[in-house]
Amino acid sequence: MAGSENAPDSGPAEEDDRMSKTVRIGCASAFWGDTQTAAQQLVDQGNIDYLVFDYLAEVTLSIMLRQRMKNPQAGYARDFIDPVMKPLLPKLKERGIRVLSNAGGLNPLACREALLAVAAEQGIELKVAVVLGDDVLPMQKSLREADAREMFSGAPLPKTLVTMNAYLGAPGLVAALDAGADVVITGRIVDSAVTLAPLVHEFGWAWDDYDRLAAGGIAGHIIECGAQCTGGNFTDWESVPGFENMGFPVIECTEDGGFTVTKPADTGGLVTPFTVGEQMLYEIGDPGAYLLPDVTCDFREVELTQVGPDRVAVSGCKGRAPSSSYKVSALYPDQFRVTATLLVGGIDAVAKAERAAEAILNKVRGIIAAQGFADFSEVNVECLGSESIYGPHARRRDTREVVLKIAAKHAQQKPLEILTREIPQAATGMVPGITGYFGGRASVVPIPRLYSTLVPKEQVPVQMQIGDAPQPVPIPGGDDAAALRVPEAGHHPSEPQAEGALTRVPLIRLAVARSGDKGDKGNIGVMARKPEYWPWIARALSAEAVREHFAYLLAEGAPVQRFELPGTHSLNFLLDAALGGGGVASLRIDPQGKCLAQMLLEYPVEVPEALL
Repeated sequence: MAGSENAPDSGPAEEDDRMSKTVRIGCASAFWGDTQTAAQQLVDQGNIDYLVFDYLAEVTLSIMLRQRMKNPQAGYARDFIDPVMKPLLPKLKERGIRVLSNAGGLNPLACREALLAVAAEQGIELKVAVVLGDDVLPMQKSLREADAREMFSGAPLPKTLVTMNAYLGAPGLVAALDAGADVVITGRIVDSAVTLAPLVHEFGWAWDDYDRLAAGGIAGHIIECGAQCTGGNFTDWESVPGFENMGFPVIECTEDGGFTVTKPADTGGLVTPFTVGEQMLYEIGDPGAYLLPDVTCDFREVELTQVGPDRVAVSGCKGRAPSSSYKVSALYPDQFRVTATLLVGGIDAVAKAERAAEAILNKVRGIIAAQGFADFSEVNVECLGSESIYGPHARRRDTREVVLKIAAKHAQQKPLEILTREIPQAATGMVPGITGYFGGRASVVPIPRLYSTLVPKEQVPVQMQIGDAPQPVPIPGGDDAAALRVPEAGHHPSEPQAEGALTRVPLIRLAVARSGDKGDKGNIGVMARKPEYWPWIARALSAEAVREHFAYLLAEGAPVQRFELPGTHSLNFLLDAALGGGGVASLRIDPQGKCLAQMLLEYPVEVPEALL
């Protein structure tokens, strides 16, 4: 093995130890708000060496921003300190379990001080490192002068930015572990970096050992969403035992990059090639070019093998050089929004709800026009319970209760405040059966809009800090041509040949599927239940067929791309401009595309009767 840049040369004995060692990493959080019991479970039952957490999303950062604006010492995931870490510190210290977390959010140093204070209360000496450098908001002037552009739309940098954070990779975390940190706290990093870093540290992988780095990156991607790879959010949910005590994921990795996904014994959940495969496909674009700051991963030839109860071996990970830039996500203020809900029940509930919404909006439009305001920039009305998210594929208008959701955007706050005041009067002045104005009058909130761009790595100084003195962290270079040069796939689904009669069945008979979001893009991963089903699925689910099926959700002219993963007999679809702006910018009830896969699983697929 080539010597690592981050570790001294080792002798034969140390090399043998590395070759025989297995590192166990457990992930206890998929988002800020995940269960607080996972960390305790993994520490008590997981036999782990490292405990990692993922807290951040664009929506999360907008919440942390509001908190920091009110209190300069806020802006991090406070739950990470108490109730999660505080009761676990004695066990973590006693067992030598090291912790990595992006709980620092927009204020990693304040998060560190809060953790050190809790440790001091318990008389525990704790070496806590922070990784800094992701906050590139001070660079906005130079980026504006360099004519920075949005990654997808090509739009220039907005005039006003409130946050701007680079997705850092693993080197800063590796430096902290090499320096002996018990806990590493970061701000914005790629979610998988908290898993890759311990593997680089433990095994001394070189930064150009791309296949192993890709294995570590893919391992991190699989466990970064917590129980989503151990049976949570799984197509065949009825087969998953013990939702009340879901097992959280543990990976067991060896020096060659091979790893196994499992969970603690005597916990709920399920680990199979399908539960792991759904998560592997989750929220990705081109599986041949999954761009991380430290490596470009290729998922296409990955194979998933059941090697024991709740144990899945992952092999076939391939990697190549990363790009020379960091992805940077910024938030900027963009209009205001309001969302209000109320219950409508009884005969003709759907028609009554639609008429009430129409009347409310027409009345308010008249009021705001008379006061000199422009019309709403966007409105969205959904009758939840009538299959409104299905659009033209909906089949239920006879339901006798719906939740009417009215959402609107405007450049100014006052027109939306008028809307919130006029909604309650529908209960006495419009259709019968209106009740349950949930939560009282809805609040008008500013919309933080996402803007993504690229910044060269050499312009982003990364630092690791233990104590008061930050230390610079060298960042390996990249190769844009290699990162974006996607090799030809090993094989493609063959043209199916039918013998005997054909029949149509819903996709769920033939595949499992999961969907997610990347900004305003939706992804749907589809994994065949049997290899022989794959050609028939591929024939039915062309990119054009999927685009046509979801045309009612897509912006005009938005493309749909299809990618193939032969190793798992899977397809991945990327739907551009499919989420109404995505995240907090969308007025839809499903702004992150979580239901896209569930809807596609009803798509009819023609297969030979004999094959079933």
